[in-house]
Amino acid sequence: MNGSVRIGRVLGVPLRIHWTVPLLVLLFGYSLGAQTLPAWLPDRSNAVYTIAGLVGSLLLIGSLLAHEAAHAAIARRKDIPVQDVTLWALGGMTQMGKPRTAGAAFLVAVGGPVTSLVVGGVALGAGLGLNALFGWAVPAAVLVWLAWVNFLLGVFNLLPAAPLDGGRVVQSVIWWRTGDRDRAERAAARSGQVLGFLLIAGGWLLVLRGALGGLWSMIIGFFVLIVANAERRQTEVAAALHGVRAADAMSSPVETCPDWLTVERCVDEVALRTRHSALPLIDFEGRPSGLVDLPSLAKIPVTQRGTSRVRDIATPLSQCTTCTPGDLLEDVLEKVRPSRSGTRILVTEGGLLAGIITARDIDRLVQRHALRGTDSGQSDGTDT
Repeated sequence: MNGSVRIGRVLGVPLRIHWTVPLLVLLFGYSLGAQTLPAWLPDRSNAVYTIAGLVGSLLLIGSLLAHEAAHAAIARRKDIPVQDVTLWALGGMTQMGKPRTAGAAFLVAVGGPVTSLVVGGVALGAGLGLNALFGWAVPAAVLVWLAWVNFLLGVFNLLPAAPLDGGRVVQSVIWWRTGDRDRAERAAARSGQVLGFLLIAGGWLLVLRGALGGLWSMIIGFFVLIVANAERRQTEVAAALHGVRAADAMSSPVETCPDWLTVERCVDEVALRTRHSALPLIDFEGRPSGLVDLPSLAKIPVTQRGTSRVRDIATPLSQCTTCTPGDLLEDVLEKVRPSRSGTRILVTEGGLLAGIITARDIDRLVQRHALRGTDSGQSDGTDT
């Protein structure tokens, strides 16, 4: 996710924090310390409320991390590759590959909400125990609040709509019953679209009645709707790519640039003539060594282009997504490294560059798939 930074690892998986997380801490800290606790436990000092609010919000971040860590742990146990875990203002997100079976999909999906409910139960028990045994009212109230938020988080995530975990549960059940993963993904995406509209409409009605909390519902609704639309698009792409090999999608031949050229020569001799927005680089032996995009070249000051080598500003081959012509495109896309400049996959054979696959190549396949469905008079199963 753009705007996030890596701060470490959790269960062996890279952990990233979005810039909105501090805002989440401040928001919940203020809500707990300035509103909830004074209403539950009046006549405490402002310092007590402030510290308790901050501790409570940090504990909430920890519970969100536990929720996402459960997804990641179960996924890794089921041999599903996990790229990273990201915490942000609306909770968390675990980037992973697609489960191979409906059973694995179910376990991964249900793991997060179950963890939230367990954390909520533990926090509630600890809060009641502290109050009963020691009379520690403020820590007990913080834990009870934490329990309530986790119960709410667990139940909300079980709503049967993607991208919520409940949508993944429904998707896995439909997949198990029908044996059709694409159909299951479409159903989950549709339910997510419906939920998004309902949250936005409900939030708007609350705002009209003077309840500003409706804005939060609208924000969540917009997020659910956007992700559900994206997932529906992904199901259309997946249907078009069934059985497609990298060789069927790649652009070839590909214009390349020697990696030992200066930026100035690369711009004058290659970049200004290319039809593509990125150039694969080759070394002295003609083997691919990396990839450079035109915006990166344009950022180099003119005064430095005569001395800077193009390989010094390129993405090295070790950080590029590569495959062979015979690889299934579905499998290759699961390991695509995120890039601001879009999808680019280098296709190699025998150590030499055979072609390149871009987002435009994939869009072309999807469009051809839609045309074949229309021309044959048969539906491919996607919705219109």
